[in-house]
Order: sequence, then C-alpha cells, then structure tokens
Amino acid sequence: MKAIIFGASGGIGSAVAKKCAANGWELLLAARDETKLRNLSSEIPSASFKTCDVRFVEQVDSIIKEAAEVDAICLSVGSLLLKPAHLTTNEDWELTITQNLTPAFYVLRAAMKFNSGRPVSLLFFSSVAARIGLANHEAIAAAKGGVEALVRSAAATYALRGVRVNAIAPGLVATPLTARITGNEASLAASQAMHPLGRIGTPEDIAEAAYWLMSPASSWVTGQVISLDGGMSTIRVSSKK
Repeated sequence: MKAIIFGASGGIGSAVAKKCAANGWELLLAARDETKLRNLSSEIPSASFKTCDVRFVEQVDSIIKEAAEVDAICLSVGSLLLKPAHLTTNEDWELTITQNLTPAFYVLRAAMKFNSGRPVSLLFFSSVAARIGLANHEAIAAAKGGVEALVRSAAATYALRGVRVNAIAPGLVATPLTARITGNEASLAASQAMHPLGRIGTPEDIAEAAYWLMSPASSWVTGQVISLDGGMSTIRVSSKK
C-alpha cells in the first residue's frame, strides 16, 4: 500500500504516519517544516518526504502529480481559532478558511486530476465544532463544515471511479496545536468534562480510525464523517451512577 500524508509532522499526522508505517505502507510525508519532517523520517526511515505548504495549489499539485499512483491520501492540517464572530478579523477569517477548507479542495482536485483510474481513499479532517454548536467557534466551525460538505459531494461524484472520500471529526485531541488548552489545568479539566468518556483524545485514538478509513478494510465506506469525540457530539451522561 502507498499513501501520501499531508501535515505529516503534526500531532495527528505523525501518528497516522507511524500507524501506516508499522503496517508496511510505503509513505510520502509532506509538511511545511523541513526540520520536523526530517525528525519524523528518522523515526520512519522507510518513508520519503517533501516540504509542502498546502495553502499553495502549485505545491499540492506537484506532490500529487509526482506520486499519482497511491492507494490513499490523508490531509491532516488545520488551525484552531477560538473567537466569537464579532471579534474575528477579516485576516482571522481568511486564514481559517485558507488553512482548513482550501487545502481540502486543492487535495481533492489534484487527486482526481492526476488519478489514472486507480481506486483511492481520500481522508480529510473536520471537527466536533462542525457537528454541534460550540461558543466562540464560528470561523472554524464554518471551515470544517465546508470540509464535511465537500466530502459528501466528492464521494457522490467519484464513487463510480472507485474513489472513497471520508472524514474524521475529532473532539479535543492532545497535540501541539491544542497546547494552549491542554497545558492549562483549568481548561483541560473543563474540556475533559465536556467529553462523556471523561478524557480528551490522543493522536493514537485518531490514527487507529484513520488507518482503517485509508485501508481496504473500509472498502464499503464512503461519504462518511466519523465522529471521534468521546461521545461529545451525540450523548449526554447522567451525573448519577
């Protein structure tokens, strides 16, 4: 199996890469930070890597065109903006869209433009914030909601070509991106309480599901957004035991 992982140097992306590598996959790791990529490749010596900023379409096209014959493409990039709409600047809004929704479209388009007819699994990332209303998440909820809509439409468009398109919508996961929250004792406790299972996620939690969605084991799954959020988006638990 061959895969491209964009955002491979991030908390979730690196966990997905390690999971795939542990199962013998041939990987191309892509991310903006060359130093982090080199550090990751030292842990996965079988993988190759290239720097890529997914905000720029030419870079996305170049990587996918050169590695068109792959079985899966995972886009694990994004940002976290916690601001109410009235305090969100134009720059905040444009950056949130550019870092979350635009790369998903670029990867989808390139994957289909350079695909030779080979079945491929495309995996994107949404957020629990697109699934339920969370205060001060308007911009990121809109961007991730766009990713979910893109997944469903693309899954319908390309199903007859054997292309599967899915997404994972995590709750709070302990990564460098969320360190502002997880590194604060009070914020972490509040976040844990919001998740019915009583804890936040780990990159490995997400990687297990990501690997399944990228692999042939999920060959009858497409157009889905899988919630991995400790039950946050669907259940409420009683305080009584």
